[in-house]
Amino acid sequence: MAAGGMSREERWSLAGATALVTGGSKGIGHAIVEELAGHGARVHTCARSAAELEECRRRWEAKGLPVTVSVCDVSLRASREQLVETVK
Repeated sequence: MAAGGMSREERWSLAGATALVTGGSKGIGHAIVEELAGHGARVHTCARSAAELEECRRRWEAKGLPVTVSVCDVSLRASREQLVETVK
C-alpha cells in the first residue's frame, strides 16, 4: 500500500477521463495510448494511415483497452477541426 492507504492503481486511475493522442499508431504516441487506456481513460487516437490505425485498434480491442481511432492529418486545419468534433 502506498501513502494514504491507496494502491498505485487507485492513485493513478484515469477512470472517467478522456484523452486525445495524436500519432498513436506508432512510437511514443502508441505507448502513451496504451498507458492512458491501461489506467482507465477512454482514449481516441489518430494517424494518417488507416491501415496502421485499424491494426492497432484490433490489438487494443483484444487487450480490452477502450480506444477509438480516426484518420487525421494534423497539419491540415480542416482535419484538426474534424478530429475535435469526432472526439466531442
